[in-house]
Amino acid sequence: MDDFRRWYEERRDEIVAWRRDLHAHPELAFEETRTAAFVAERLNAWGLEVHTGVARTGVVAVLPGGQAPAIGLRADMDALPIEEANSFAHVSRHPGRMHACGHDGHTTMLLAAARYLAEHHARVGPPPGPIRFVFQPAEENEGGGRRMVEEGLFERFPMQSVFAMHNMPGLEVGRFMVRGGPVAAGFDTFDIVIGAPGGHAAMPAEGGDAVTAAAALALNLQTIVPRHVDANEAAILAVTRIHGGSAYNVLPDEMRLAGSVRWFNPKVRDEIRRRIEMQCAGLAQAYGVAASLTYQLRYPSVINAEAPAALAARAAVDVVGPERVATEFPPLMGSEDFAFLLERNPGAYLLLGNGSGEGGCLLHNPHFDFNDEAIGHGAALWVALCRRFFDEAQAG
Repeated sequence: MDDFRRWYEERRDEIVAWRRDLHAHPELAFEETRTAAFVAERLNAWGLEVHTGVARTGVVAVLPGGQAPAIGLRADMDALPIEEANSFAHVSRHPGRMHACGHDGHTTMLLAAARYLAEHHARVGPPPGPIRFVFQPAEENEGGGRRMVEEGLFERFPMQSVFAMHNMPGLEVGRFMVRGGPVAAGFDTFDIVIGAPGGHAAMPAEGGDAVTAAAALALNLQTIVPRHVDANEAAILAVTRIHGGSAYNVLPDEMRLAGSVRWFNPKVRDEIRRRIEMQCAGLAQAYGVAASLTYQLRYPSVINAEAPAALAARAAVDVVGPERVATEFPPLMGSEDFAFLLERNPGAYLLLGNGSGEGGCLLHNPHFDFNDEAIGHGAALWVALCRRFFDEAQAG
């Protein structure tokens, strides 16, 4: 990897400037028009075959190669609807939007790898097989990965394995984590509307009490996982919103609850959903209210295929050495729509250290900033992974 490191250090300031430019101009799901243009302009300049408008605002670039199987590398591009609280020069220029999850860094790492690989193979000849660079829109809640798959990503751009990488605050820069099997949880949402006649707070017996029913339901829902899910299965049910009421002396006619469910085993998800439905039915009978449930299936769990995960681990060792690569760790309860790609095509999802301290706070935090020191490690991983992929494929 010495050749890549020299190449990167010569261009480090320019590449970091890309990341900071993207951070300063965040765009929400399926609105990544400036980001997509930024990406496509550079990919075109480096001589790659560029396809825009994939899943509306996505970009796919291809470095053509020989007859070996193709590899796919994916980065997400969208930001979050959060008001940024930072004060550095590259702070978000758009009120209410910021890159609070590091997708600006993910995009930059893949751009850097694409440029190096394009320049390298322009000198030494095409790679043994095609390399597909996938810049995906709308990872945050809106399922851009699902839309890419539904619009024929793998039919238009076949690949033997597909890989993605996410930064990990709290993990030292220069460390990687990758394992086979479950890596990130599935994610569903629920909305419950509780209806009652409503009325004067002094006469609750006449108007029903949606507030008390909502409070009871919020508590009862929290018993589902510890009492009805096997202790060996990982799952979380979280009530995250309770809304209703407008005055001190009025019993509202409606209360709204909402929350999320995290899971790895689809059978566990189905049981949790069934139990929520039972709680709603029981609530209606016990409190004399109506309870309507809307349960949405959002993201499946991220399941790494064993062989691609092992390949990614070997590539990470090539970059940082064996002592800085973890292959045994508990799955994360966060979710990631790269799961839709892995449902259709084998591959692996990696984590790289984003460090701690300033800029290393929790994801989705208004003070978050991607650590620029991680860019070189992530780009190096993509380069090493392509080399490993083709070397091992040719070796049989």
